Amino acid sequence: MLSIGTLFTVFTVNFLALGLVWAYVARSYPNLHAARYWTAAAFVAALGTSMSVLRVLSTFDPLLPVLTGGGLTLLATSLTSMGMSQFYGRPARWRLELSVIGAALLGLWLFTSWHDSIAMRILVYSAAQSVSVLLTVPLVWSQRDGGGNAGARLAGIVALAAVAVHVLRSGAGLLQIGGAMTFSNFNGLQGVLVLVLVFLAMTWNFAFLLMAIDRLRDEVAELALIDDLTGVANRRHLVQRLAEECALARRTEKPFALLAIDLDGFKEINDGHGHAAGDDCLRHFTVMTQSKLRPGDLLARSGGDEFCIVLPSTSLSEAAAIAQRILDACRADAAICMPGEAQIAASIGVAQWCPQTGQYPERLIAAADQALYAAKKDGKNRYAISDTDAPSMVPEMDMDALIATVRGRTRPV
Repeated sequence: MLSIGTLFTVFTVNFLALGLVWAYVARSYPNLHAARYWTAAAFVAALGTSMSVLRVLSTFDPLLPVLTGGGLTLLATSLTSMGMSQFYGRPARWRLELSVIGAALLGLWLFTSWHDSIAMRILVYSAAQSVSVLLTVPLVWSQRDGGGNAGARLAGIVALAAVAVHVLRSGAGLLQIGGAMTFSNFNGLQGVLVLVLVFLAMTWNFAFLLMAIDRLRDEVAELALIDDLTGVANRRHLVQRLAEECALARRTEKPFALLAIDLDGFKEINDGHGHAAGDDCLRHFTVMTQSKLRPGDLLARSGGDEFCIVLPSTSLSEAAAIAQRILDACRADAAICMPGEAQIAASIGVAQWCPQTGQYPERLIAAADQALYAAKKDGKNRYAISDTDAPSMVPEMDMDALIATVRGRTRPV
């Protein structure tokens, strides 16, 4: 038979090491709130297993190691489960988890003081822990939450495996499979099953680390495609999206449109009001413009005071209407400005994908820029529509290679 004291001493050391790892992660990535729960869970589990060691000492009342050790270990499992909820932006289920722990403690007390049965204590403990573990499975296997994440899939598999081991352990205890057990010693089968559960707990935490790594990698990839001043797409994202839209339009022959926007008099705003005021104007313009766009439209800052808007499945007349809405918003905003305040105005070039554009987004960008220059020449604060029949001055390129290059550059290392 395996000594309970030896088993739980090893478990305590393992959970302490795990707690130190999560504490480092929580400190290094303060926005990863789930790491705080997982840190607390590891240290609480270490405390719980260390309290369980007291059962080998005859000087202690058996209730102390059973209730404190078992209760703290169940709390650690609950904290782990709630950490998973936090990871996916869900509220922590404190009321439910504490209710499960309370019911389990009542069961442990009954089957220690009222009717001493180690098999029933195993059943109560296993059932309570399985409830907390099973609550994480819908989250990690949900396609909307974590279904495509390798770490989440591993976490779901480990959770189900742990529940299966709990069922096996409870059944073996009730049927007395593996031999007799005492308060201070498990039989061989129970000892092995407890070891398996601790191994699964460590693997479960490894899956959480994989989930955190994937989350951080996605955030880095997203930041690589976002303009840090305005929060909209940057030029890299614009080129990638245009390449994809051109390829789609070429296959389906369904056109899309592009707006090229340049803020009028932006240099005067910077010179007269300062660069901070210019930055505020850029941010304010993006907010106004986004309010006039549809779901699926992409607003990108292509550089300085220049913006582009990709309008999927949009005709030239529809794109012109959107351009007019943006101009109207700028004019309405300028009308309510106080004297001396910076006023935002814009010129817009409107162009539509056509068969001559093919899979070369540079041709579409050039057409929108030509229309933008025409709007500037005609007096600014207006839009102009591109002559799509004009010959392109942009040399042909291998867009398949361009798409692969763009995707390769946006993929985080």
